[in-house]
Amino acid sequence: MSEADQRWGARLKQARLNAGLSQKMLGIEAGIDAFVASTRINRYELGIHRPDLLTVRKLAKVLDVPVAFFFADEDDEIAELLLLYKKAGTPVRAEILKMLACL
Repeated sequence: MSEADQRWGARLKQARLNAGLSQKMLGIEAGIDAFVASTRINRYELGIHRPDLLTVRKLAKVLDVPVAFFFADEDDEIAELLLLYKKAGTPVRAEILKMLACL
């Protein structure tokens, strides 16, 4: 198992816990069969397996996080910024973009 897989799994777990969902509930809400939902999410979180892109999109939607949050390579700060940006309202996003455009 690679470091990237472990990081991906840790981000999934962080988002799941922030959403207050069990592994089973997350899996079910993302369309995974209830019989295997808990096991599948557990394996994703441990970095043993990584879901396909369609499943990642479903997980992100349930967890209300951007898909890119899971793939922000080696940089937890960027992952955190992605989360905060998604949760920010339109006026705040516009201000952030304006500030960054000045760099």
